[in-house]
Amino acid sequence: MTGQAAGGKDLRMAMADVVKVKEGGERRGGGEGGNAITSAFEKFGEYPRRLRAFLHEVRIEMRQVTWPTRREVFVTTWVVIVTVAFFGIYFFGVDSAAQWFVQRMFKFFGHGG
Repeated sequence: MTGQAAGGKDLRMAMADVVKVKEGGERRGGGEGGNAITSAFEKFGEYPRRLRAFLHEVRIEMRQVTWPTRREVFVTTWVVIVTVAFFGIYFFGVDSAAQWFVQRMFKFFGHGG
């Protein structure tokens, strides 16, 4: 079987890369573990750069936010308070009516007191 028929050129390249990595690790005296440590330190060194980029993007987005005025906050807060109070009273009434109706049904059919 030649290398071309089964994707051998890619396989030969991959094997060559493995050999280079092993030889490089043995020269340092660390084996493959040295590459893992180096890779870990490279990733660890990447975090400050990524954090700085993230914070920069956050700052850009925060500049694009349209903040409400004090008056808008005051008005919308009161709208929420009035709406919650209205629905609280409404559902209290619906619940009381349903309770009254259920009690009457129980009394009518003679279950409970």
